[in-house]
Amino acid sequence: MAALAIGVLASPASAENPPEAMEIRSRPIRAFRIGSDETRFGPLQFVGGLEMTSYARDFGSLSGFSFTEPGTSFAGVSDNGFWYFGRVVHDAQGRPLGLADFSMQPMLDKSGDVIGEKWFTDAEGIAVRGDVATVSFEREHKLAEFRLAREGMGAELRSLPFLIPAEELRRNKGIETIAIAPDDGPLAGARVVISERSIDTQGNVFATIIEGPQKGIFKVARKDAFDITDGAFLPDGDLLVLERSFSVASGVAMRLRRLKGESVRPGMLADGPVLLTADMSYQIDNMEGLDVWRRADGATMVSIVSDDNHSILQRNLYLEFRLDGE
Repeated sequence: MAALAIGVLASPASAENPPEAMEIRSRPIRAFRIGSDETRFGPLQFVGGLEMTSYARDFGSLSGFSFTEPGTSFAGVSDNGFWYFGRVVHDAQGRPLGLADFSMQPMLDKSGDVIGEKWFTDAEGIAVRGDVATVSFEREHKLAEFRLAREGMGAELRSLPFLIPAEELRRNKGIETIAIAPDDGPLAGARVVISERSIDTQGNVFATIIEGPQKGIFKVARKDAFDITDGAFLPDGDLLVLERSFSVASGVAMRLRRLKGESVRPGMLADGPVLLTADMSYQIDNMEGLDVWRRADGATMVSIVSDDNHSILQRNLYLEFRLDGE
């Protein structure tokens, strides 16, 4: 098991609630399908992964993340009211080796106090543009902007309208995914929000484009009891979504689906092909966070993290794939 020491942070936002540096122990995952050396899964090539643990009490519940530097530095949110920051380290073959410079800090209210109560800090998704992070919250349904500063996060800058009628959002299945469209595409860099399982009378999932020339509500087709947990735009404007299902009989499963970009429009039903489905015979857990990035050689990469819910029955995983044909 590889262990990477985490450096001490400087200049905390306050002496009372400084970011907490954490040592993360990472066990590399070399095979995605358990007991197999297969690396090709449809258009996806498994590069590698990590199983992560820490003695730090607050580590875990990693519900969303976004790279601030492609494939290396990242910022994220946990669904129990924490920000986290770190860096993915790769080996000489380009496979994930561990996490470095990892830290967590609690979310603060406008008075600079720790919010603490999960009802108001159930952060599920994050998307970063420049030094501004947009975060989605469920239970107390909210979409908000924050100034990104790993040395000390402050209160929200502003709340954003998400257009979906509040009465349509389910308490624990509300706003989940936040993704930023390509600047040079038809959505002109607009932010897109998708709920986890807030459905209309036809069983389709509520979603919305919150700004720009295509502002408005659309729906995403829900299939086979999978719920949407995150998403990110591909370079061509298609929207890659991460989906999850759970049953007592079969356990947890994950799926990647590619929504056609032209169907992400007001009044339309977004849908597209499934790229990957994985059940408990694969190295998965409660997969909740996803980001897409460009590797130095130009390859389109897909990274996924899991939320362990601070449960001894679940794991914190990081998985990395190359998406071919892009």
